[in-house]
Amino acid sequence: MKTFNVEVQRIKAMSNSHGLVRARVDALVQPAPPRSEGDESSVLSMSVENARVLYLLLKQQLAEVDGRKARSQR
Repeated sequence: MKTFNVEVQRIKAMSNSHGLVRARVDALVQPAPPRSEGDESSVLSMSVENARVLYLLLKQQLAEVDGRKARSQR
């Protein structure tokens, strides 16, 4: 598996459809060097400000998804 370091610079927009939440972001993506711990995973990093924006946008998108569900599915 290829691993990457992904640094979010800016969150531009979010939308949801067909069970997916999509985010348009400006990001710096670089290959991650192999780690001796054997932990093969990519790393997503962002400023606290961008993390707060992401949290609020995700909360909004999930509320929209929940609002479209029938009462019996809630």
